[in-house]
Amino acid sequence: MTAPPPSPTLGEELLTSAEVAVLFRVDTVTVARWAREGRIVSCVTPGGRYRFPAREVRFLLGQSPALVQS
Repeated sequence: MTAPPPSPTLGEELLTSAEVAVLFRVDTVTVARWAREGRIVSCVTPGGRYRFPAREVRFLLGQSPALVQS
């Protein structure tokens, strides 16, 4: 059994689903699916919006072929 990914820390730069979608050249619906499936570390705002740690997104940009494989 694997440990859950770390949650974003207080004060850490967070990106919106739209910002992540632009970086990966995918739709925001795809980014939300990745978050639900645990493919990318995220947190959810009180309003129900996903936010993504910028450090995690930068790391995954180097790993993107593994991320986008369905």
